[in-house]
Amino acid sequence: MRTLSYALLAALVAIALAAPAAAAALPAPVTASQCVASGGMIVISAVGDGSPSFSKRCVGGIHDGETVL
Repeated sequence: MRTLSYALLAALVAIALAAPAAAAALPAPVTASQCVASGGMIVISAVGDGSPSFSKRCVGGIHDGETVL
């Protein structure tokens, strides 16, 4: 019984430590002025099948690949 408790505790600690690393890997949203000021340009792409939804990304500069708000 005690081995199961230690294994469960170790699994919970591993999950807790891995969560911040995964969150840090995701790009953070930036403003349009931050994108342009860092040397990038804003690329707007249509998303979907004709519905009016768009994706805005910063390409180039410091914020390359990040979503533009």
